[in-house]
Amino acid sequence: MNKYYFLFSCFFLLLFSCNNNKTSKSPVDYVNPYMGNISHLLVPTYPTTHLPNGMMRVYPARTDYTSDLLHGLPVIVTSHRNTSAFSISPVTSDKFNFQDVVDYSYDLEKITPYSYSVYLDEAAIKVNYAPSRQSGIYEITFDKPAEDNYLIFHTGNGEMHLTANGVSGYQSIGNNTKVYLNVEIEQTPDKTGFLSEHIIQYDKIPAEGNAHTMILCFNKNQKTVRLRYGVSFIDETQALRNLNREIKTYDWQEIAETGRKIWNEALGKISVEGGSDNDKSVFYTTLYRVYERMVNMSEDGRYFSPADGQVHNDEGIAYYTDDWIWDTYRAAHPLRTLIAPEAESDMIQSFIRLAQQSPDGWMPTFPIATGDRHGMNCNHGVAMVWDAYNKGLRGFDLEAAYKACKSAITEKSLLPWMKIPNIELDEFYREKGYYPALKEGEAEYIAEVNKGEKRQPVAVTLGTCYDYWCLAQIAKALDKEDDYRYFLKGSYNYRNLYNAETGFFHPKDKDGNFIQPFDYRFSGGQGARDYYDENNGWTYRWEVQHNPADLIQLMGSPEKFASNLDQTFREPLGKGKYVFYAQLPDQTGNVGQFSMANEPSMHIPYLYNYAGQPWKTQKRIRSLVKQWFRNDLMGNPGDEDGGGMSAFVVFSSIGLYPVTPGIPVYNIGSPFFKHAKIQLGNGNVFEIEAINCSDDNKYIQSATLNGKEWNKPWISHEDIIRGGKLTLVMGDKANKDWGSDLANVPPSAEQIP
Repeated sequence: MNKYYFLFSCFFLLLFSCNNNKTSKSPVDYVNPYMGNISHLLVPTYPTTHLPNGMMRVYPARTDYTSDLLHGLPVIVTSHRNTSAFSISPVTSDKFNFQDVVDYSYDLEKITPYSYSVYLDEAAIKVNYAPSRQSGIYEITFDKPAEDNYLIFHTGNGEMHLTANGVSGYQSIGNNTKVYLNVEIEQTPDKTGFLSEHIIQYDKIPAEGNAHTMILCFNKNQKTVRLRYGVSFIDETQALRNLNREIKTYDWQEIAETGRKIWNEALGKISVEGGSDNDKSVFYTTLYRVYERMVNMSEDGRYFSPADGQVHNDEGIAYYTDDWIWDTYRAAHPLRTLIAPEAESDMIQSFIRLAQQSPDGWMPTFPIATGDRHGMNCNHGVAMVWDAYNKGLRGFDLEAAYKACKSAITEKSLLPWMKIPNIELDEFYREKGYYPALKEGEAEYIAEVNKGEKRQPVAVTLGTCYDYWCLAQIAKALDKEDDYRYFLKGSYNYRNLYNAETGFFHPKDKDGNFIQPFDYRFSGGQGARDYYDENNGWTYRWEVQHNPADLIQLMGSPEKFASNLDQTFREPLGKGKYVFYAQLPDQTGNVGQFSMANEPSMHIPYLYNYAGQPWKTQKRIRSLVKQWFRNDLMGNPGDEDGGGMSAFVVFSSIGLYPVTPGIPVYNIGSPFFKHAKIQLGNGNVFEIEAINCSDDNKYIQSATLNGKEWNKPWISHEDIIRGGKLTLVMGDKANKDWGSDLANVPPSAEQIP
């Protein structure tokens, strides 16, 4: 007996030891920056190294993931998708044909959110990098024997000069905006100079005292060079301050480890258990992408505003920029309202400041480092404002926000991609309640219309209805009764384009006639922009985010509404893929006519909840996320706009989605994890438990909220921020009764006068 006891004890100790040696993963370990780096058709994702909402962002300077060349080493990406400002090129041997920026073949690349490593194989140079918020650090090791080793510092549109222990300079990036650089180098170079027509001019200074390209030469025995640098949008002195505040070492691993801890804290605001490692990788990678934007631009209490070209005090409220609101208002901003409400308030205040500092006073639509780019259509910053305010955020001036939003919607033209005062089309809209369309083949006679983007009359009309509804709600909160009634009435203008015979939103000409003949799949030219935008009529059939209840009435009944939803996912492309996508390249990730790859589609699968058929939402969400978001190089179906689409995956993975920003409720879908815990910004915790959850067990059988029976396919923001627990019992067959009572559907504008 003692022998068996001894053997059992040894086995138990061995098992315990093996289990104990397994390294448990933390949230950041699941992040795969390469997910989606090869696109199906459009712009891929970028493997960005940065801290959450940090100003310092870099990714490999290459054409795309499949490129075998790097164009120098990155210093800072100044706007999402833009190339790096400045570059660093390490070079061996004085026989090298010097260039401003060197192209390298590379291998052994490893990217995490907090570090970047690569081997420049033909050059035999090893590179390690880590970022802080406004600074970064490089370690460069020269493996190849050479006469000398060099570092080339280059600015594309600016100047550089030598300092006591490094280089500094600036690069102009447009609209009187400059990004400044200040570099400190641990090792002292043997020689310094500048590059002129591929020839190094040693120990000389250009006539103007600066150069575009500076050269630092190190003795061949100096195999490793380590440098750290700060960046600023204020000046070179502030760039040095930012560096000295954040990085006090030349050990890149120390900075990387600090970044790792910061990322785990940010990603850990939502913890998940259960589900596969792939599910967790998709979840935490998409959450990491939400943190890429917006970017905190405050530097020691100051920030540069491109709106007036001045440096301002931030008065204790961080200044943020770099956002494409048409994409991010839908889910990214609502997600931040839950887990980082203070940052969300600061972001809204940043929009208000940018508007106030602009000559026109208009709320921006695509604010970037150089100002308001004014992209896409409509003015959905108003939805971001109202959603935050209606969920209790008070860290911004609502009156000032209303003024900026109202003027942007009523004084600025509704024309897509144009930032100009009202024109005759806008006067027509205010009189007739819809944006007029041209007949097929009719020449455009309005000079101000963007020739590539067209009028987009249905998209503009529907989106402006939503903006009007948000304006009406803010007006009501501010006791502006006349404005409230005016904008509330205008929020129903979508009815003016509803074609009752077809059940679609259909463009009308200036005489009030529907454009005929018409094909809801293919009419409208490139990107359907003559009538819609990027997506066709099947997508815009559902673009009444604020009022699904009224859309159900227009379609006749909840049953007809659900049937039309079904058909959206079943309707064939109608032409071969090469023809379909040649005309509608943004409408990728197709399931029938549904496009998982474009933001206007993200709320569509949740609309079954409004028709008393939530089991179909549960089925669709599970299949859509599994089909189109995967932990691999092609794991994103379309244009991931810096967090806009990723936030859909984050929400859907935990079983929630905000169909209507501005109405403080979340639709319930089908969670991917057995347990999710949300650390709320107010210190409370909300948990979602999905008992028996699995790929097969995707259907809700029953639910309780804080122990009480719950039969609604939605939950309020108030229920969440109080903290508590939503428990869902899952099964492999649909319970078609749960959440089906039409008295319990999610609220629409119909229920919120």
